[in-house]
Amino acid sequence: MKTQASLVVRRADLKSLGDQQAVRSVLNAYAADPMGGGEPLAEGVMERLIPGLRAHPTALVMLAFADDQAVGIAVCFMGFSTFTARPLINVHDLAVIPPQRGRGVGRALLQAVEKEARQLGCCKITLEVRHDNVVAQGLYRAEGYDHPGGLAHHFWVKKV
Repeated sequence: MKTQASLVVRRADLKSLGDQQAVRSVLNAYAADPMGGGEPLAEGVMERLIPGLRAHPTALVMLAFADDQAVGIAVCFMGFSTFTARPLINVHDLAVIPPQRGRGVGRALLQAVEKEARQLGCCKITLEVRHDNVVAQGLYRAEGYDHPGGLAHHFWVKKV
């Protein structure tokens, strides 16, 4: 694995125009990728994205920068575990722009999320991954993620 000498991961400031653009840019690149659906984000989604994240009280967005260029993102939301009566963090989106993959950006983002989770007293971090995204699964395993009880879970969706 190549390392990123100038990699900086930090919490996004959604009031900053630069961070707003970074969020839009990296998420749009992720959406256009085959693992993200293969289509760029619609114009209306791009317009609503930052106001929606800013209005969501549990949003936690981490950005990764290499040489001041946004190269990765972790969009997370706080939840609550009824079994431990403690907060949790769900990683909703974890994305690295294609030219930066394999350089430790995803790992650095996950480690930054874990640091935030520990500081917030969370009991766990959750995420979903496509069954065919073996590269991401390898990263998650290497960072200590696993199926609870060794059982695979299915992610179901009902659009409303």
